[in-house]
Amino acid sequence: MIKEVCMVCGKERESIYEIRCNKCGGPFEIKLEFEYSKTRNNFPYIKKLISLGEGKTPMIKRDKIWFKLDFLNPTGSYKDRGAVALISYLAERGISKISEDSSGNAGAAIAAYASAAGIEAHIYVPDNAKGGKLKQIEAYGAHVIRVKGTREDVAKAAENSGYYYASHVLQPQFRDGIRSLAYEIVMDLEWKVPEYVFLPVSAGTLLLGVHKGFNHLLESGIIPTMPKIIAVQTEQVMPLCARFKNIPYNPPEKVTSIADALVSTKPVLLDKMLSTINECIVVNDNEIIEAWKDLARIGILVEYSSATVFAAYKKYKVDNAVLVLTGNGLKTL
Repeated sequence: MIKEVCMVCGKERESIYEIRCNKCGGPFEIKLEFEYSKTRNNFPYIKKLISLGEGKTPMIKRDKIWFKLDFLNPTGSYKDRGAVALISYLAERGISKISEDSSGNAGAAIAAYASAAGIEAHIYVPDNAKGGKLKQIEAYGAHVIRVKGTREDVAKAAENSGYYYASHVLQPQFRDGIRSLAYEIVMDLEWKVPEYVFLPVSAGTLLLGVHKGFNHLLESGIIPTMPKIIAVQTEQVMPLCARFKNIPYNPPEKVTSIADALVSTKPVLLDKMLSTINECIVVNDNEIIEAWKDLARIGILVEYSSATVFAAYKKYKVDNAVLVLTGNGLKTL
């Protein structure tokens, strides 16, 4: 039996149509009341995955660093791990039309997997959205709806659209799907745990999913300790680092950082995110650009948002570290 409970008050979710807890308004999470298994399905609430071949991405070592190349997932980002879990779950429950708010990697992943599942996707994006990611969303056949106003206005429009709101931030299956990344990192290291894992952090889906995966391995006796999770944010988008370090943070009205996949200045999952990290490092655009160039020169082309982890590593050099590279650089050329 899989339970979905409110992160804030612990109330059990009553149905898939309860997007936020109707008692306190909090987001839901999935409780894992089973041990990790190397041989059986670790997502028992899904009978059949509607897969595009996600996961099992390479991990390579350069000098003392391991790079997990999760930008080599089918749509070019780690978010395929969350999309396959959420869309497969919804398809099994007869959901035929969905909405989502994202002009980036999440929108592309949801659009692709919805198309594979025969689900009609309506992706709500900011009115000024443009670029390769938007073209990618459209290529999968999703309906793109432009919304004037703030990022919060876009989310409200998607939630109030009349379609099932398949939010990659609020839907617990999306975050839960990302725990497969933690499993793979340990498998890639021949069932050893790295001392440090560097993650770019925005809305928190990657951070919470990876932490949950490592914690599941720990509670199942597969690994002896948790890795230290190093969150990485930009100067413009640093709500987690500001809270962690207890320093002032005034988010900009418009995010203009080169790391354009990291835009959540007011993440709804912030309190939960805070409890999962060991350190939070802030990097600026110049540091990101230099890190991006350095990665490209060793043959690794990623989004600037992904290069943040290498920029952070150069400021916080440690041994036995895995840097998760999340988005494909071909999307932003």
